[in-house]
Amino acid sequence: MEVVLSFGWMALVFWLILRAHGQRNLLPALHPAATVIRDPPNISVIVPARNEAGNLARCLDSLLRQDYPQERLNIIVVDDDSTDNTFAIGSSFVGKSRSLKVIRCPPLPPQWCGKPHACWTGARMSRPDDEWLCFIDADVEGCAKLMRSAVAAARSQDLALLSLAPRQRLGSFAERLIIPCGLFLMAFSQDLETVQSPHSSDVTACGQFMLVHRQAYELAGGHAAVHGAICEDLELARRIKKACGKVMLQDGKFLLSARMYTGWKSLWTGLSKNLVEMLGGHAATVITASLVLLLSLASIMLPAVDGLRCASGRAPDCVALVPALAGTAAAAGLHIAGALYFRTPLWYGLMFPVGYTVGACLALDSLRRHWRGKIVWKDRSYP
Repeated sequence: MEVVLSFGWMALVFWLILRAHGQRNLLPALHPAATVIRDPPNISVIVPARNEAGNLARCLDSLLRQDYPQERLNIIVVDDDSTDNTFAIGSSFVGKSRSLKVIRCPPLPPQWCGKPHACWTGARMSRPDDEWLCFIDADVEGCAKLMRSAVAAARSQDLALLSLAPRQRLGSFAERLIIPCGLFLMAFSQDLETVQSPHSSDVTACGQFMLVHRQAYELAGGHAAVHGAICEDLELARRIKKACGKVMLQDGKFLLSARMYTGWKSLWTGLSKNLVEMLGGHAATVITASLVLLLSLASIMLPAVDGLRCASGRAPDCVALVPALAGTAAAAGLHIAGALYFRTPLWYGLMFPVGYTVGACLALDSLRRHWRGKIVWKDRSYP
């Protein structure tokens, strides 16, 4: 029995690694555009910002450095009733560019979530001749060729919506422990070939950067149509795909980076608010959390038990020890490669069982919040 379990463990790990590698190939990386766009379209870049004093300056600096024609670029910062000095920081940039304005969001209507409301407010303040709307989170920092490259890609692929996944900047222990495991989990579980297909009704997107053709945005009802959604990015992308157009998520690691959280408090609250939706619902969350806990335990217990029994002279357990160690070593190697990618100390890769265990607890807490009927995010409570 020990031999069967150990070989099963090794086979599962190698299958997951191959699956993650295949998923990576289905998420093409967008490189900086090498040529100037002919007849560049008008774009309004909308930055919803609630209590983003620590991030907004870097975001606006990067937007003002864009090599996109300034007369074609309109930047709108929407202060979403911040309780810090977000509005003051945004206003300090107004004099640096005629294309930038900072507005205060109206009071949040009943049944609306904050981010869809801020995005909708910004969209209504855009210019009538803007062909594209670009929604960027305040924690995102882009290179100078970001807008030019995104527009060129959207045009060449005839996209209604182009979403870019930034390279994640990880600073705290919590971020370095949890976020790589979360991204690997998505690579293990998602079927990008299906959701990226124009023939599928499903979709994937990253709300940190979404470039939307204005006509498609309006046909889908814009953010008003997803006003009560916690995962408004996925809901909007799904509506756009269903209504009129091609939706694509691409890897934006060469063009933009982001730091979503700064420690345990912001990470736990931020991930638990919508992890149930990200994992596909209540049942899928329970199943995923259970499997993650089981596999995390197996990565440690199988080699340990086989090693102890082998040391006591049991030959079958000595045979089982080889695939058990091979499976755990392969899993560790994958996560060490992840630590290299995220530029964190390599020992974080060896802590993957802890990361997945904490992640499973996060998923269960997300379930608890949904069952309680209330989600709290940035000092607001949503049903």
